[in-house]
Amino acid sequence: MAPVHLSIDDFFTRLSSLFQSRRNSTHGTILLTQKRLSSQYPSTSSATTTTIPPFADQALSSSLPLIIRASNGKSKERRVDKIKLSTVVQPDQLEPFFTRYAEVMKGGATALKKRDRSGRKKATKAKKKGKGSGVTNGDKK
Repeated sequence: MAPVHLSIDDFFTRLSSLFQSRRNSTHGTILLTQKRLSSQYPSTSSATTTTIPPFADQALSSSLPLIIRASNGKSKERRVDKIKLSTVVQPDQLEPFFTRYAEVMKGGATALKKRDRSGRKKATKAKKKGKGSGVTNGDKK
């Protein structure tokens, strides 16, 4: 089954709502990935040809489109709740896409909180304090 990619406008609408749903919860994850979409181009991995450069896709005359994906990071156990979004961005649309992408990301980042690591810092300080040289005043002989 071939994946259905959203239009760029639909992608941004749903990505904004994904950030909004994350903002309303106490914790959660949003995963964002991007990579070149080269599946529509013929494979060049043939054992009979030896003149193929190591990275055959670098010799293409035109730029490759990008696939942008977003997910709410739900695991296999909670697959019913998982939201997956993807869109394909053509090379000529990259500049306006990333301008709008940055705006959505900044808007979604307002709900992020700095991780509270004070408990971990206190535990490591206490551990370091307890180790010392291994010899206390009462142990000298």
